[in-house]
Amino acid sequence: MAAQFRQEACQETRFTSINGYLAAAGGVLLVIAGALALRGFLLLPGIVLIVVGVFLAAGLYMLQPNETAILTLFGRYVGTDRSEGLRWAFPLYRKRKLTVRARNLNVATLKVNDKRGNPIEIGAAVVWRVRDTAQAVFEVDDFERYVSIQAEAALRHLASQYAYDEADDLAAGETTLRAGANEVALALRAELQARFEAAGVETVDAKLTHLAYAAEIAQVMLRRQQAEAIISARAKIVHGAVTMVDAALKALAERDIVELDPERKAAMVSNLLVVLCSDQNAQPIINAGTLYN
Repeated sequence: MAAQFRQEACQETRFTSINGYLAAAGGVLLVIAGALALRGFLLLPGIVLIVVGVFLAAGLYMLQPNETAILTLFGRYVGTDRSEGLRWAFPLYRKRKLTVRARNLNVATLKVNDKRGNPIEIGAAVVWRVRDTAQAVFEVDDFERYVSIQAEAALRHLASQYAYDEADDLAAGETTLRAGANEVALALRAELQARFEAAGVETVDAKLTHLAYAAEIAQVMLRRQQAEAIISARAKIVHGAVTMVDAALKALAERDIVELDPERKAAMVSNLLVVLCSDQNAQPIINAGTLYN
């Protein structure tokens, strides 16, 4: 029963306030009427009218677009007013204004370990807003600090679930921080929403803003990436060279330009592969002899 009451008390309840302009006009009229009564020596009615007019004026408050007022009476939550403009509520209600506009949170760059244990630097930007004002105010002590701490914790946890980049020990097609930006952003947003739920906060958007290897391994990983790029390029060069040599041999055979025995074919293939796969420009050399002397 107590748990049920607590849960209901933490849910936002819409409060319907009164048009403040009507209340202000009524308060002014009562003050004027009280002043006139005092001039007519009607002391008690005049004082009562003025006190009531001032009492009405004390209940006025202004709300901007996307701004709310959380009303409490002697520590008990009454409701949340989401109206706009000049409003009026019972003057004894304590009114705490709270914006529900979208807010930005820049999670500073953190040094964490990725799934493979490599130290990396990661940062993120989070767009969030208050969804349930009662939860934001009464469920957590300081919802802004709560959001900041939980965002950092979520980012640390996310980084440990993914590898920074593709590697041989990872499954084929496995999402990485570097290549799977969209998937990682969706996962970060989902985790943030789960953590923010207790504070009545919703995640509008979340994106990584910084991703790099930590300074102590950055140079090593750069050399590794360069080596992988060189190996990949070499493989493509060799594949292309073999294709070109095969095409050349077929063209010579089909056009009957020259007849080559297996040994001469091997020499031609060797020379062409050396020329096509070499890093340096080929130097023209005239062979004055034959293959056999």
